Amino acid sequence: MGETTTDPRWIDEHGNEIDEDHRGLVHDIRTMVNRRRALGIFGGVAATALLAACAPVASSDGGSSGAPNGSGTPGGAPQAEGDGATVEGEVPDETAGPYPADGSNGVNVLDDSGIVRRDIRSSFGSSTTTAEGIPLEIVLTVRDAATGSAIVGAGVYLWHCDRAGNYSLYSDAASDENYLRGVQETDDTGTVRFTSIYPGCYDGRWPHIHFEVYGDVATAVATGPIVKTSQIALPEESSTAVYATGGYENSVSNASRVTLAGDLVFSDDGGIHQIATMTGGLSEGYTAALTIGV
Repeated sequence: MGETTTDPRWIDEHGNEIDEDHRGLVHDIRTMVNRRRALGIFGGVAATALLAACAPVASSDGGSSGAPNGSGTPGGAPQAEGDGATVEGEVPDETAGPYPADGSNGVNVLDDSGIVRRDIRSSFGSSTTTAEGIPLEIVLTVRDAATGSAIVGAGVYLWHCDRAGNYSLYSDAASDENYLRGVQETDDTGTVRFTSIYPGCYDGRWPHIHFEVYGDVATAVATGPIVKTSQIALPEESSTAVYATGGYENSVSNASRVTLAGDLVFSDDGGIHQIATMTGGLSEGYTAALTIGV
């Protein structure tokens, strides 16, 4: 039998070979890896470092462009503290969505007294309702994408839905609340910490958390220029565990109908720079940590 010279991976649905110019990023990466192996210089370079060289670029519609990756591989594990830590590319710009409460879509909570706080579980002002759910500590570290240096003194505004999938100030069931929203200043390691609850999964979206980065807290509460708008993706394993508990019943069916690879925000690159590193558990609560480059 004669040797087959055409790789079946590069044959289209009509049986015709796809030329190299149209095989895309996967082919380019595989070719690069094979060439480096052949030259004996690939050494210990991790595959993640190679993928980082192909970090997604922000697109005009607020999403990011990049190779599809539905694996959900964490790309935002906390980096070593101190200047010079490596950041695997700039976190993609993402939409703030329809419920930011930053003045861009109706209500503005950023100029309200009480918005600067670490514990965002309760409403402040006329309501003191506390959002119920599995405890979640959110640790976000902001670094310069070019140098890896910690960005000290930045203002970070963070918000997400409650366990029923409602957004305070917008959803009918939470229109009189302003819980699960807050602003913090990055410390000398570029880190902010928010005490919150695990958000639910609402129809059509992968479980996520929104954030905006400002130059400082004063700029944030004055709704000044935004440095970065993006989202944090929550891992499937922890979400599955949380959604099996009381109060998250709607999230079970909603989560069953969405995948990370099919999510309207994370689908373009599988959220490789936005998946939180999760620790903890149901009994003591979870911690979601992410290091972002801006």
